[in-house]
Amino acid sequence: MKRFETLHGVAAVLRDSNIDTDALAPARFLRTANPSLRTALLANMRYDSQGQERAEFVLNRSPFRNCSILIAGDNFGCGSSREAAVWALLQFGIRCVIAPSFGDIFFENSFKNGLLPILVSVKEHQILTEILNLDPSRPVSVSLDECLVRIAGADAIAFSVSQLRRAKLLYGLSDIDLSLKYSQEIENYEDRDRRERPWIYLTPSL
Repeated sequence: MKRFETLHGVAAVLRDSNIDTDALAPARFLRTANPSLRTALLANMRYDSQGQERAEFVLNRSPFRNCSILIAGDNFGCGSSREAAVWALLQFGIRCVIAPSFGDIFFENSFKNGLLPILVSVKEHQILTEILNLDPSRPVSVSLDECLVRIAGADAIAFSVSQLRRAKLLYGLSDIDLSLKYSQEIENYEDRDRRERPWIYLTPSL
């Protein structure tokens, strides 16, 4: 998993609430073993019925085509447990989503794949969106090390991430990577357990 470093740049604002995982990664893009999801992200909003970009959609406009931060509406990522919704955001280049609330499963899947979901209050969300409405190109920075979101014209916004999740993102550790860090302890336990309970490891004869 790619390490999470400080993000600094423009942030795209997606004002709609209740954007679900099917909207983030429509099912028609998931019919192959290794789908390319950069194009799939929010496809029904980004493209018209002919497959042409909608010029007014934020991610189709410069400089947001290359944004790494998304300011989203309430209940972002609700719906099914479609992990491809997170993959689509990451393949587009988005590493952080800031919203007042998230779908529970999407929130968990984000941390497991290297995407940082930041919960902010309704008031803090309003401050961010109002500043960016006035000046969409104003840079936003996200520091996971300090757990702060900064934007010129407002006080820094503090956010909370558990110590374990923060460490995994900062060092790029997946759940498997984290388990492997304790491989020697696991082997020691298995060796001890084999001596103390050898019958558990017997292979039954057929």
